[in-house]
Amino acid sequence: MDPLEHVNIDGDSTFALMLEAQRRGHELYVYAPTSLTLREGVGSGAAGAGRVQARARPVKVQRVHGDHAQFGPEETVDLGGMDVILMRQDPPFDMGYITATHLLEHIDGTGPGKALVVNNPAAVRNAPEKLLVTHFPHLMPPTLVTWDPQAIADFRARYGDIILKPLYGNGGAGIFRVKPDDENFSSLLEMHFSRSREPLMVQRYEPAVRQGDKRIILVDGHPIGAINRIPAQGEARSNMHVGGRAESVALTPRDREICEAIGPYLRQHGLIFTGIDVIGDWLTEINVTSPTGLQELDRFDGINSAGLVWDAIDKRLKEPG
Repeated sequence: MDPLEHVNIDGDSTFALMLEAQRRGHELYVYAPTSLTLREGVGSGAAGAGRVQARARPVKVQRVHGDHAQFGPEETVDLGGMDVILMRQDPPFDMGYITATHLLEHIDGTGPGKALVVNNPAAVRNAPEKLLVTHFPHLMPPTLVTWDPQAIADFRARYGDIILKPLYGNGGAGIFRVKPDDENFSSLLEMHFSRSREPLMVQRYEPAVRQGDKRIILVDGHPIGAINRIPAQGEARSNMHVGGRAESVALTPRDREICEAIGPYLRQHGLIFTGIDVIGDWLTEINVTSPTGLQELDRFDGINSAGLVWDAIDKRLKEPG
């Protein structure tokens, strides 16, 4: 994960998962992505294949502001000897992130004696959240993914009010609403493509976002609840990183229809803890890298969402093969 020292203990989902793991008697170690190492094979044969290690610190956590983590001395650990590896670093989903999935794929497995990586690193690599959703076009608003400014201009001419999103960003960074009369459209495209080789995702603006951008939490492909994120006044983005307000919300029949459509894919590919974004009747993102929302969901619904995640992990650990 990213530095534990700086998390918001009242909102961070990784911290909630750590508290629950500790409550269940698990020992916790924490390491930063930059301390991950793939070493050459030791010995011969398959058993001597590359070893994935990390410089990690044992840690105990508590819900005490200013004293939420007590670390032991750093040591080099063989990640293949752990029971569970939680991949909880935040995007951007760049080559560093992709490389981490390749390294962790060396140890991912299920069944006794194998480390389980949550979420499955190969599935995470193959399913960046703004692209995975495109495999369910019947659930999405009109969407375009392209490098071509002319294609974006044509999309804007058709739909008028649009949203521009960096394809691999997070937390609402770099997202723009472009209204039909916005004279900055060409400049925004020039600025993005002069700084990045990545395409843009373009979507029709959904006015329903003023009533909230719903984050639905799924555990092993099944919804456990949702929170509604309301944009701040004068803001097109509802992300809590940029001032969005979380409210309690119930799942609608359409929400359940969306979850039933994508659930089998998530279960099949080992995407145990995911969060989807729904605006009105439309699925806009499937978050598989480092989903958030557990603590807000617990406060609204009175559940132990981290416990449900660990129940799913424990079930996977006991599966044969």
